[in-house]
Amino acid sequence: IMKIFADFTPLVEPLSLDEAFLDVTGARRLLGTGREIGTQIRKRIFEQEGITCSVGIAPSKFIAKLASGHCKPNGLLEIAPDRILTFLHPLPVSALWGVGPKTAETLEQLGLRTVEDVANLPRATLIRAIGQAAGETLHELAWGRDFRDVTPEDVDKSISAAETFAHDLDNPEEILQEFLRLTQKATARLRDNGLFAKTISIKVRFADFTTINRSKTLPLATDSAHEAYEVVKDLYTALRIERARLRLVGVSLENLVSAAPEQMVLGARDKGWRDAERAIDRARARFGRLSVRPGRLIENSEDQSDE
Repeated sequence: IMKIFADFTPLVEPLSLDEAFLDVTGARRLLGTGREIGTQIRKRIFEQEGITCSVGIAPSKFIAKLASGHCKPNGLLEIAPDRILTFLHPLPVSALWGVGPKTAETLEQLGLRTVEDVANLPRATLIRAIGQAAGETLHELAWGRDFRDVTPEDVDKSISAAETFAHDLDNPEEILQEFLRLTQKATARLRDNGLFAKTISIKVRFADFTTINRSKTLPLATDSAHEAYEVVKDLYTALRIERARLRLVGVSLENLVSAAPEQMVLGARDKGWRDAERAIDRARARFGRLSVRPGRLIENSEDQSDE
């Protein structure tokens, strides 16, 4: 899917294996309006991958993401600049990036239930209620202001996957399940690009927006989800933050190389995890990405597919 996106613009910022921000400003003269380009992308994905997709079109990443969510699973929604506040302001406060259950509860205690309520609250009052960084960010977002550029990911430097939770998580098993899913995504992209990673990093963002990162550099580069997840799990466990409420977790594969020597282990099986994962890649390419996956992810994947 990323290759299809790249056929329309080089400015592609991946969010996951099948989701990304695209800046098509430079492609409009050749390919048409944003709506026409979005229609072409949806057509190509259906023809080549046999799946539907949603496309949100807007002047900023924040509004485009909201628009895409509102037209799932198979639609296209364009929010023109003069319609941003009409679209945004009636939405619940939870639509704002960074608003989890705790922040939503704080806002509701102030009588703020919609984005418009947040927008009309004095900036200083909002900052006193939820803190400087969060208050400034939510004030800007509530007025539809998001000036971040689409930043293409340089696969020569890193490949990553992250997830911001709809509700803060504090169950270690659920958090490890998310880390496993993200590791599967990131290593699949690694293998798709014929790359290996020597450094594996995790990112953890707490409910109060505090963020920490931890990493480990391996003696030999790897492209194995099994090997990478063992490192990810050890890094998370070493944090000793059981029951801490987390808003986001992420996995990053860094220090990439195009070839990796295999360490010979005495008594190792002829067919190891790398062979198994390549067989899984072939099955997914033929039957779909959910056709083969770890057992602990089956229930989570089915729940997501039902939404």
